[in-house]
Amino acid sequence: MVARTKTRQAKKKKAPPKNQPVTVGGISVAPGEDAIVDLPVADLYTHTQLTLPVHVINGKHPGPTLFLTAAIHGDELNGVDIIRRVLRHRDIKRLRGQLLAVPIVNVYGFVNRSRYLPDRRDLNRSFPGRKKGSVAARLAHLVTSEIISQADFGIDLHTGAIDRPNLPQIRANLDNPKVLEIAEAFETPVIIDANIVAGSLREYAEANGIPLVVYEAGEALRFDELSIKAGTRGVLRVMRMLGMLPPSDGKRTKIQSLISRGTSWTRAPASGIVHAKCRLGQRVSEGQSLASIADPFGQNQTEVEATAAGIIIGRSTL
Repeated sequence: MVARTKTRQAKKKKAPPKNQPVTVGGISVAPGEDAIVDLPVADLYTHTQLTLPVHVINGKHPGPTLFLTAAIHGDELNGVDIIRRVLRHRDIKRLRGQLLAVPIVNVYGFVNRSRYLPDRRDLNRSFPGRKKGSVAARLAHLVTSEIISQADFGIDLHTGAIDRPNLPQIRANLDNPKVLEIAEAFETPVIIDANIVAGSLREYAEANGIPLVVYEAGEALRFDELSIKAGTRGVLRVMRMLGMLPPSDGKRTKIQSLISRGTSWTRAPASGIVHAKCRLGQRVSEGQSLASIADPFGQNQTEVEATAAGIIIGRSTL
């Protein structure tokens, strides 16, 4: 007599799906690879070619495509170092999906420490741009056609102007649920429901159904460590929320952002030298003295009072 036995076949573990190649500027980047692609913009009058460098990272496995842009205004530096730190983060090797990173969009302005392009055009008022025309038009067209058109989400990194630092904050269209989700994942102290500026990168992304948030922190022509750290952590949190990076190790306290539906400047009521009394991020009540303005002789002094209760998110240091 022979006893029959059933042979159990070991179940094969299903391999995770593979990602697809991504192409930027005619250069195809295979899954698991990365490349720096120089996109030609225009020839300057010095016969020097102006190019737009893009760092493309294509994960081994599928996921969303996120673009990061910085220095659209050439004198806004913090975003440049934020992208550098994101690209060097250890978890980037485990990326799912694609990351399209443009650390310096306005290369000309960056080199010349200027907000603008050679013809004094504001690049963030030039989107979607044109294939032929001014440098601003060509550069905006290149960003929209090669980068934004391939993305599912975007983060645009900015700072305040010269002598006008900003508290780390997110500006976005909070009526869009997906945008609000990204904004809250970033975990800045303040999230502002900001109007969309005509000709901006954010306007183009919004019109084409690409959820995008703008990060504002620090001031122009300065690398601010607090702003850079907050921005780097925020970008990584968004990437984890989107499933592009693995969850972070360990427990941490989630930052509860204050959501604001409006902002306003408090203007100087008199001439003189300003002596600030409040810091960025400080809560103030209506009527509270924010600063005093005095003449150089000590004869006259005027108080600058808050016109509403709120949080200080920006101030002039000039």
